[in-house]
Amino acid sequence: MRKEWLETDYYAELGVPKDASQKDIKKAFRALARELHPDSNPGNPDAESRFKEINEAYDTLSDEETRKEYDHAREMGYFVGGPQGGQQYVSVEDLFGGGYSGGSTQDIFGGFQDLFTRGARRQPQPMKGSDVQGTISLSFHDALAGVTREFTVGDRTTKVRIPKGVADGTKVRVAGKGGSGSNGGPAGDLFVTVKVGNHPIFGRTGKRDLTITVPVSYTEAALGAVVTVPTLSGTTKIKVPPGTQSGTTMKVSGRGVETDHGNGNLLVTIEVAVPTEISAQERDALEALQAAEVDWNPRARLGV
Repeated sequence: MRKEWLETDYYAELGVPKDASQKDIKKAFRALARELHPDSNPGNPDAESRFKEINEAYDTLSDEETRKEYDHAREMGYFVGGPQGGQQYVSVEDLFGGGYSGGSTQDIFGGFQDLFTRGARRQPQPMKGSDVQGTISLSFHDALAGVTREFTVGDRTTKVRIPKGVADGTKVRVAGKGGSGSNGGPAGDLFVTVKVGNHPIFGRTGKRDLTITVPVSYTEAALGAVVTVPTLSGTTKIKVPPGTQSGTTMKVSGRGVETDHGNGNLLVTIEVAVPTEISAQERDALEALQAAEVDWNPRARLGV
């Protein structure tokens, strides 16, 4: 708290009410600044002094946070030591109100500081301890199954339960396991960020869905087929309709991530695989197919 805040009414300096808007404060300051600017009052020490005063007032009131601190300092009061160890209430108005006629403002402020220093009876406020951040790395399977791991904060080891189905980047909060509080305040919290490893064939999307890419042959995609697909708990079969295009995604309900809030889905993306080597018989069959494709142009939609 600045001494000049208690001594000076910045609202009065600018000629605005205490509830003046920022727009009104700015308008009043600009009008006074034009009137009192040294360039308009050469050799006038009074105008120069007033110009500095309104600048100080505007600097304080034009910033919302500083203005709040100033208003609070002007309005608050203090309990200070009174005679025989008692207490008395001293407000800003008591110290600097219009009823005072003797002594300087500096004397009053010095007396106030002396009273406050000698007689203050403030009790320390309870303070919550600081929160602690940490990271736990899990395998893909452990993240899906859920585990309990130990996490050490300083010399204290805490057991952290990771719920099943947790996704990469999830933060798990353990209440009261952070830094110690002070003056009887509660301890802070422990926040553990979970890092989940990758799986060789499965991926994840959203909170509960698994993804997988399944290759099929050209004939399976063209003619249709029933193919076997791996899942986390074994295998399942899906039907590939005739004419299925590469990149088509199919949903297998309930075979995704299992969580306390239900199971997700397995999203299967079909990828038409092209063999890198073919037998002579396969070549003959493909050339015959190519010759038969006289009415089909896969690039027709491109206009070529």
